[in-house]
Amino acid sequence: MTKTVVMILFIAACVALGALSGAGNQPGEWYQSLNKPFFNPPSWIFAPVWTFLYILIGVALSATWYDENNGRRLVLFAIQAALNLLWSPVFFGLQSPALGLVVIIPLLVSILMFIAASWRENRAAAWLFLPYALWVAFATLLNLSIVLLN
Repeated sequence: MTKTVVMILFIAACVALGALSGAGNQPGEWYQSLNKPFFNPPSWIFAPVWTFLYILIGVALSATWYDENNGRRLVLFAIQAALNLLWSPVFFGLQSPALGLVVIIPLLVSILMFIAASWRENRAAAWLFLPYALWVAFATLLNLSIVLLN
């Protein structure tokens, strides 16, 4: 397979897994009833932002996949991916903002670790993860705020 085909497959897999996780864990009435901070974004913004981020994540995985000595970074990628897919079922499915916080903090740490580990080996992959890190940092603050307000 060519690198382009692999990249397209990784992007498709990231977007599809993210969409399945989101579709299977809708916020619903429970979430609507929670007190939220003033900076809570409108619900329509999440799908396009996450789609864009999953595209970047897929490209970063593709770029990392072909690197030499990529084992540690691929492990970090797998850890962040598992935590990312776990957060929605925990927060929305279990209706537990506190447990969501327990998941999202290590998610943010693993994203930052991937960026740090990639910085010298594959600067492009590190940069591709930067918007993801910023969004998850914002989501962590939002999650914490919901815990504190409820």
